[in-house]
Formats: sequence, structure tokens, C-alpha cells
Amino acid sequence: MNVKLAETAGFCFGVKRAVDMVNEQIATGKKPIYTYGPIIHNEQVVSDFERQGVSQIPEGSDLSSLEPGIVIIRSHGVSRQIKEDLEAKGFEIVDATCPFVLKIHRAVEKYSREGYFILIVGDPKHAEVCGIIGWICGERYAVIQNEEDAKNFSLETGEKICIVSQTTHNFNKFQELVEIIEQKGYDVIAMNTICNATEERQREAASIASMVDAMIVIGGRNSSNSQKLYDICREACENTYFVQTKEDLSMSALQSFDCIGITAGASTPNYIIQEVQRECLK
Repeated sequence: MNVKLAETAGFCFGVKRAVDMVNEQIATGKKPIYTYGPIIHNEQVVSDFERQGVSQIPEGSDLSSLEPGIVIIRSHGVSRQIKEDLEAKGFEIVDATCPFVLKIHRAVEKYSREGYFILIVGDPKHAEVCGIIGWICGERYAVIQNEEDAKNFSLETGEKICIVSQTTHNFNKFQELVEIIEQKGYDVIAMNTICNATEERQREAASIASMVDAMIVIGGRNSSNSQKLYDICREACENTYFVQTKEDLSMSALQSFDCIGITAGASTPNYIIQEVQRECLK
């Protein structure tokens, strides 16, 4: 069996930075250490940190019931209100928000103050999008996910709109939605806030998927960028499989293929990718 592994598979800059920041705090020996929400969307990484004594603060928790300590802000970021609440309760904040996400926070804060309606392309329930919303000044915003949402979106003609995207959104779909909004006659500033690593990963995944008999996408079940990779690969290769670890592989289904491609989401550790690769090469 010939196995082609994507060069861009695995941790992106922002995820690696966040994981490194947790490890740095563990090394200090200080306790307690918390992360606000899962530090990244990978169950194996989160479980490993929990075994090392790092607790997770679920969204909306009663902070007064927790012993103050170090709180590491997840890579997806949080709202301004959550940061202020943590500081008010005496927690020491270590901000592991991805710099690309912080750039969006600054943009929506700036443009909302200048009177722009903020339009976010992404999943309204995703932690990153919830964090972005928390930096908008006022209530003039909306979130759209697909073509139907874009077509149904309506404001007064000539309204000033700033469009941003969840960093892990599908690049081509983002462009399609922007074009729909621009045709409605608004004064539009469209900011492509999809990170470069996501664009590159998506392009490589599509290229590999078009050349192989089957494609494996490795990622956490709650990982948005991994799900987008699966959707992209599925368009190019009908035999596309989504797995979290090697245990999810169905080797009986894969044995009939001569050439298999492998890619992985930005929150997938290298050791999991290597385990899947070795399993395919057996």
C-alpha cells in the first residue's frame, strides 16, 4: 500500500504555541492551573494535561467556587467579559489565544466602534466565534454559515458592513459568501481572516485527495478545521474517512486500495499522525 502524508498535517503555529504555554506553566510547579475551556480541540491532548493536574473550567462556570490560580486562555480565545471576570476574581491570566484570532478581536472592536455592522462567517456555536462576538461593541452583528444564510441576510442598502471569518473556515466558501453579500449594494470591507496555515492545509489536502484511492483525515470530533478538511477531501475523493486515532481505522475497508492519502487537523499531535501512518503501512 502506498501512503502519501500531507506535509502540512498536524499542529499549526497557534496550537503549538498554546500547548507549549500549558507545558511551561506545568514546569513551574505552581498550582492550581486551569484552562478556560479545552486548550485545543483534541481529546487526547486535553486528557494528557488533565493527568498532569491541569483542570478545565467549563464555559459559564461559577468562578467564585474555584480556588484562584493560573488560568490559560484557550487558543480559540474568549470574550472581553470573561477575561474581565477572571481578573476580578483574582486569577492570573496566561493568554494562549492564537495571534490570528486576536487580530480578529481587534478588527471587530475597531470597526464596530466606527459604526460598521459586523458579519462573521463561521459556526455560531464554535468557541472562536463566541469569543469574537464578545469583542464587538454593541449588538449590531450576525453570523452566517452557508449560501442560504448569505442570501437571506438583509440590511438597509448602503449600510457599512465589515465581514470577517472564523480562522478555520473553508477559504473558497468564504469568498463565495462575500460575493453574495457584496452584490446586495452594501459598503463592504471584507477581511480574509482565515489563517495562512488553514488555507495551505486545505489546498494540499484537496490536491492529495484528487490523486489517491482513499483519504484519511485525522482530527478531534469537535475540531472545526478537521471537519472542513474532511468536507474538502470528500469532494475530491469519495472514499474519505474521518478518524481521531488509529483505533478508529477500518483496515479491512482500506486494504482494497493501492494508494492512500493522510492529512490531519491543526490540533492533531504528531504522534497520532505517525501511529495512523504506521498502521496503514503494516
